[in-house]
Amino acid sequence: MGSNRRDGFPSDGEGPQRRVRCQAFSIAAYAVSNADFEQFIRETGYVTDAQKCGWSFVFDLSVPEGTRQKNVDVALDIPWWRAVQGAYWAQPEGPSGRLNDRMDHPVTHVSWFDAKAYCRWSGTRLPSEAEWELAARGGLEDRIYPWGNELLPEGRHRCNIWQGDFPTRNLGTDGYVGAAPVHAYDFNGYSLYNVVGNVWEWCQDWFSPNYHRVTKSVDPRYMIPTKRRAMRGGSFLCHHSYCNRYRVAARSSNTPHTTTNHCGFRVAAGGCGRAQHD
Repeated sequence: MGSNRRDGFPSDGEGPQRRVRCQAFSIAAYAVSNADFEQFIRETGYVTDAQKCGWSFVFDLSVPEGTRQKNVDVALDIPWWRAVQGAYWAQPEGPSGRLNDRMDHPVTHVSWFDAKAYCRWSGTRLPSEAEWELAARGGLEDRIYPWGNELLPEGRHRCNIWQGDFPTRNLGTDGYVGAAPVHAYDFNGYSLYNVVGNVWEWCQDWFSPNYHRVTKSVDPRYMIPTKRRAMRGGSFLCHHSYCNRYRVAARSSNTPHTTTNHCGFRVAAGGCGRAQHD
């Protein structure tokens, strides 16, 4: 796990690189899709955190012009995020946005607590960081990406990230300027799709930059509350000039109630996590 490379972020705690071992577990080939989440909502009547709050964070260029012209708050510390009233999983860009033909896209605007609720309904759980990274590597060791060390092997795009000038112009040369379907691009060595790029994925662990220094080498988990939960994989907004976290060793975090249009999750089952209490 982890990386000692200089292209990482020291404050994220991507290293030191080390060998860990996990009990056998299962993990979904795809991130949870809008269709999956819709079934959960229909059967349970669950109300997400974004719906309770009445708004969610939407990347500035994703906001429709009509919505942009209305009173939409901008996140003061990160100006390319807008707090859009009425944005939630079924209206990713706000009231004027609909899923339409995006039912096979990853569900977004889900908090960590929303993801946990889905897991309880489906009899699954969130993967630990260690499980996520093991699965994302697809059987490869000490490689930057799930497929090797080249971002564009033979000139082919293998993930959905930002091309162009962040945050003002996305050329979309990988085929998408927003999220892509959960089955887009080639799968890795374990038949998992989109483990890097597309949308961030919530993990079970609390986040700490000391993760690799203090967790054990067998089924590592960081379960000491830190106010932030771990996320893995990067998103369609990642760009080498600002956030090259579309690497398997990269880590990030957010507060568990936060919802955005670039974060989702995939589920796991079995292994050590079956008896883990959060």
